[in-house]
Amino acid sequence: MSTLVYINSHNGLAKNALEAVTYGKKLGGDVVAVTCGSADETTLAKLGEYGASKVLVDRSVATNDPAQIANVVKAAAEANGAKNIVFSHDLVAKAAAPRLSVKLKAGLVSGAIAVPEGDTVKVNVFSGKAYGFVKVSTPTRIISLLPNSIQPEATGSACSVVEFDGNAGAETIKVLETKKPEGDIPLPEAELVVSAGRGLKGPENWGMIEELATELGAATACSRPVADIGWRPHHEHVGQTGVAIRPNLYIAAGISGAIQHLAGVNGSKVIVVINTDPEAPFFKAADYGVLGDAFEVIPRLTAAVKNFKANN
Repeated sequence: MSTLVYINSHNGLAKNALEAVTYGKKLGGDVVAVTCGSADETTLAKLGEYGASKVLVDRSVATNDPAQIANVVKAAAEANGAKNIVFSHDLVAKAAAPRLSVKLKAGLVSGAIAVPEGDTVKVNVFSGKAYGFVKVSTPTRIISLLPNSIQPEATGSACSVVEFDGNAGAETIKVLETKKPEGDIPLPEAELVVSAGRGLKGPENWGMIEELATELGAATACSRPVADIGWRPHHEHVGQTGVAIRPNLYIAAGISGAIQHLAGVNGSKVIVVINTDPEAPFFKAADYGVLGDAFEVIPRLTAAVKNFKANN
């Protein structure tokens, strides 16, 4: 029984691609990766280090068109007899996986957070407030893996890259413009995130947040009100209506912790909250809480990080 893993490679190989291949390897059997676009062979061959035996690449699909991707993955699954199909749970998967589910009459589990136990897959429910267990009874199953649920494991070596014609069909969307988020670390892939809210009082005070993030090698984020009033760009907005993240460490300064914000960050492994208000709701969700002024705590935390790095 083989496993097919769809990889979004239009902007290179992101961390969630490596997670998806690692996850596919844990499902057992031969792992075949499939992708679309113009990524070079050397880049794609690296997927072998994480468990792929080969990579199929359809060069005819120039965009993340979900209808085309569903057609290509269907063709690849049928050609390889795949009974497990894995996506990373990103915007592409949310649009393409349901289409593929209908085409293959396959059960779909969205947002898995662990390797299945038999035919049961663990997921988050109620915006991460609880766990659910989904049983799949169809011969073929499709699983989209929530980013940062497992760590990529490099245990193999480079694999072959094979040109593949997946009969993608005509384009159903047209991309007019692409704007890439600023910053070195995309929020969905970040393992460390430093975030702040209106407690910082103005955009001119964000320098200390950026400095701490730089010292930690972290991405920066913000609450929705901060993005709405223009203090920070909208692509940094994390929460239910923004970007949902699952970093290993989330530091939140001057954010009260409204339910909408919590829904987008409560998958974080460790949450550290810095706030002057002892009644801030965020403290109830925090692993560590600092009752204090961010203007005093953040510089001291940054200094401590610098000192640690200088002596280790």
